[in-house]
Amino acid sequence: MTEQVDSRRYEAWARHHDEHGATELIPAATVVVIRDAADGIEVLMLRRNSKIAFGGMWVFPGGRIDDADTIPGTDGKPDELATAAAAAVREAAEEADLTVDAGSLVWFSYWVPPPITPRRFSTFFFATRVASGEAGEVSIDDGEITEHAWISPTAAMGLRDLGEIELAPPTWMTLNMLTAWNSTEAALEALDEMAPLFYETHMARTDDGVVAMWSGDAGYETEDPSVQGARHRLTMSAGGYRLERSER
Repeated sequence: MTEQVDSRRYEAWARHHDEHGATELIPAATVVVIRDAADGIEVLMLRRNSKIAFGGMWVFPGGRIDDADTIPGTDGKPDELATAAAAAVREAAEEADLTVDAGSLVWFSYWVPPPITPRRFSTFFFATRVASGEAGEVSIDDGEITEHAWISPTAAMGLRDLGEIELAPPTWMTLNMLTAWNSTEAALEALDEMAPLFYETHMARTDDGVVAMWSGDAGYETEDPSVQGARHRLTMSAGGYRLERSER
């Protein structure tokens, strides 16, 4: 069922792209809020209203960067990273009524969606823990956000494979990364130590499902998944999402 949703969404995007061409990039920020649980870590996930961009998908708190988020740099121009962090803090408050300390944010990745996407949010991904003194109580408005859950990364990916939830590639890739750590401290420390990852996604349709490819994949430049060689891709098939990483 979820593979059919992935395919229908891709086909709708393809038709929009054929009719209107690529849209402008919209600066955005998202924050992965992590807390410790009995069996490891949990992250806060929100389900977006089906009537808005990426409707029905489960995501992390986040959204477009507003003018009011702007933080000036030492040269008088906007500090892009600080501004994105301010947006992430605001979105966590607006979408989940959670307090996030901007100073605690760890920037770990940056995502640029493919030209085929109707609304292209170029997004800074941050991570943080639940603010001191808070237990992770969440309040949503049942408008833009219709559901929420604290869930382990492994469980979230499992629900996607069962067809019970829908995840965009950046969300799935982030959840997959987080399965490496069993505590909030370990996750944030490791994310802080690594260089931020940059992903500019190219997508294509194959008999196995929709494929998202990134730099380093042999088919990336031509957007042809059949090209033999190195792999850096996520195949979204009926049997589950399959990540492939190889140098040849």
